[in-house]
Amino acid sequence: MEHYNMNLTLKVWRQKNGKDNGGFETYQVKDISSEMSFLEMFDVLNETLIHEGKDPIAFDHDCREGICGMCSMYINGKAHGPWAQNTTCQLHMRAFKDGDTIVVEPWRSVAFPVIKDLVVDRTSFDRIIQAGGYISVNTGNAQDANCLPVEKEKADAAFAAAACIGCGACVAACPNSSAMLFVSAKISHLALLPQGAPERKERALNMVAQMDKESFGNCSNTYACEAECPKGISVTNIARMNREYLAAELKSND
Repeated sequence: MEHYNMNLTLKVWRQKNGKDNGGFETYQVKDISSEMSFLEMFDVLNETLIHEGKDPIAFDHDCREGICGMCSMYINGKAHGPWAQNTTCQLHMRAFKDGDTIVVEPWRSVAFPVIKDLVVDRTSFDRIIQAGGYISVNTGNAQDANCLPVEKEKADAAFAAAACIGCGACVAACPNSSAMLFVSAKISHLALLPQGAPERKERALNMVAQMDKESFGNCSNTYACEAECPKGISVTNIARMNREYLAAELKSND
């Protein structure tokens, strides 16, 4: 693959804190390698800002391997940028051309308030997970691997749902800032497995209740969440979550 350098114009959202109105600021970056990751390009920009005595741009990052879900950026109107099923940290600058203007924003959601610049508070996701509670397990000796048979179709579906990294791209992409894809993935991967059966009904009721409490919007049915999800989580999980919730509601009213 041909390597080349480029000069770019960045329009980046800057916001001192949650009370500040914020706004876009324009930066020029030069001689950016096409093989840099998007976050490495931001590192170069921040080094320049620090050298100039200016406040560097705050952004979330951790593993930089597409695993942790921290690198939440809205790039040119798309969560995580132009590449499909890709995180920002795995987005490389060859996705852009010399002379391009790139607009970078934080996630936009009442449930994800801005902390500073591109960093948002996503602890609402943590509280939804906590609402799901625990899983009853046998804490004795380790069981044989095949002592709990699981149908392959269900095992595959549970594994696919468990791939969710909780980045929040689904919320950012949804016109209603819905967290349905995230919550449905977390409910689905346990509902499909026998280990998740004992608390199955309570889990669905409690996690959905917490999602509503956090002020996420309703599902828009546009499938934007699936389209922007870096792990390709399917919207079929939302249908499964609705079934789980309805069944739990009916059971609780018996």
